[in-house]
Amino acid sequence: MGKLYIVPTPIGNLDDMTFRAINVLKEADLILAEDTRNSGKLLKHFDINTPMLAHHMHNEHKTVATLTRRIQQGETLALISDAGTPAISDPGFLLTRSCAEAGVDIECLPGATAFVPALVNSALPNDRFVFEGFLPVKKGRQTRLKALAEESRTMIFYESPHKILKTLGDLVTYFGEDRPASLSRELSKLYEETRRGTLAELLEHYEKNPPKGEIVLVVGGNK
Repeated sequence: MGKLYIVPTPIGNLDDMTFRAINVLKEADLILAEDTRNSGKLLKHFDINTPMLAHHMHNEHKTVATLTRRIQQGETLALISDAGTPAISDPGFLLTRSCAEAGVDIECLPGATAFVPALVNSALPNDRFVFEGFLPVKKGRQTRLKALAEESRTMIFYESPHKILKTLGDLVTYFGEDRPASLSRELSKLYEETRRGTLAELLEHYEKNPPKGEIVLVVGGNK
């Protein structure tokens, strides 16, 4: 029987790629990539010539059974996402679950993920925290925000730059203007930024200075 490797890739700075990750990708029979065009640049940079197959949120439901069988028949597959650790707000959970149910060997390599440096940079309590990923866009959003308003642990959210003002506004409404927060963007890249303040202060700043790049928002718990 083969094996499934979950392989983190850099969230920005290519120097964050580990030697072990490179070796696993070179030795695998097949690399499952969220976007083969995007991952093709990464593989070329590290001189990795392993074949790739697209594995993303639009096709993973249809392909997990076939991929699991391929591993059972002896192939070694490596799963990567566009950036960071697969299955953390990215495709990967369905295949991992399928392989676990089939008794397939699974190994996740340690490596880059955006929320850890954002949490540490926030200077908010990090002994206990809850990762929320992306908030619901429409259905269930209000219910989720009401529930999280009472959460006492530090909360971590992912958000896109064109939705962050709405999210900050919603958090001000449900959590209050004075709730401490930290916004990190472009982590590990040239224009990396972490800005700390209250939710109201962050909203005011980014209304005047629209942010670019992927965003991690860390919000203090209800005290």
